[in-house]
Amino acid sequence: MTEQGPELDRSVPALLVKVGHYPQHHGGLGVVRTLARAGVAVHAMVEAPTTPVALSRHLAGYAVYRSSGREPPGHLVDEICAIAERIGRPAVAVPTDDEAAVLLAEHADAFAPHLLLPPVAAGLPRRLASKAGLDELCRRHGTPTPRSAAVADRAALLALGREWGYPLVLKNLEAFTRLRAPVVGHTTLVRNEGALRELVADVPLSVLAQEYLPTERTEDWSTHLYCGAGGEPRVAFTGRKVRAWPPDSGVTTRAVALPNRHLLEQAVRFCRAIGYAGAADLDWRLDLRDGTYKLLDFNPRTGAQFRLFEDEHGVDVVRALHLELTGRRVPPAPQRTPRTFVVGQLDLPSMLCWVARHRRPPQAVLPRAGTERGWLSLDDPLPAVAEACWFAGTVARRLLGRTG
Repeated sequence: MTEQGPELDRSVPALLVKVGHYPQHHGGLGVVRTLARAGVAVHAMVEAPTTPVALSRHLAGYAVYRSSGREPPGHLVDEICAIAERIGRPAVAVPTDDEAAVLLAEHADAFAPHLLLPPVAAGLPRRLASKAGLDELCRRHGTPTPRSAAVADRAALLALGREWGYPLVLKNLEAFTRLRAPVVGHTTLVRNEGALRELVADVPLSVLAQEYLPTERTEDWSTHLYCGAGGEPRVAFTGRKVRAWPPDSGVTTRAVALPNRHLLEQAVRFCRAIGYAGAADLDWRLDLRDGTYKLLDFNPRTGAQFRLFEDEHGVDVVRALHLELTGRRVPPAPQRTPRTFVVGQLDLPSMLCWVARHRRPPQAVLPRAGTERGWLSLDDPLPAVAEACWFAGTVARRLLGRTG
């Protein structure tokens, strides 16, 4: 072990594995940077040579593969195996979306010659990524979660809204159906029956309805872990989400690392109960009305904001994954604070929405010590430039779509 922490095995590369089209992903860039800075050669699946990840100076190589997530599983497995085989030696697989995590777990035998994977039960990532499956696991193991119900058609959803009342939260039910037949674009807050009728067509649905926990009476928290066999945590962190885009239900745009022993114990207890192995990103909402942390989502893979968290040895969940799968020990160490994570171009509209809602300046505007940025890095500037171009193009297309 060096003064900077445990040394990673530089002879074992890593592969960033993706299913679906999301070229602007700061989480993938974080994976590339954290492993490459530790001397590991990182390869990535990318949508184009101009994506921010593809332009990182830390990337050892990339393969252009434009997946929609609608392809047959066998096709996806063959393509990922071919990409991994070209690396020339077995690599640690780092999935950055639920579909990739599900695919890797369910076809582990096919990937075994090319990729190193945690010993997770084959069907567990799919159950955790499924909103209904997660709800069932939470109830079985006594982990609090908001009241939820899987709904198969519009009539049942309207009846549920009348029974529960509004607002109502809607989520796509399963990992792959959110790409193949999405009901909503992302976690969506529906405020009344009229809005629900406009949003949902009279067709078979794959959607989870969930009770709304009001933001003015809640706090958003997260836990990021890497667990070994049997759900034993090697590293585990907690933090609070400050802002998101879209507000209340979107991607984290600013978060702070805050040790929370009670929440950490609750997350670890659940991972042990289900025997989860691998990296995980759990979203919680603290209901201030009863003091209960309720589990909203369990992402069985690396979370986009994982670089918020590291221990005093500099080990985050991705480095812990690499250490564990290459047979190296992950030494225990306390969570490092203070640390802040910011996704700049998304945090600005989030702040403006906060001001419009509360009629006062938001907290945590200026950078502070220990700030980790999703895109900007002085030793790797091109991804931030590329993201600015992609982001400008996205905004322009949406504006033209509204005015056209």
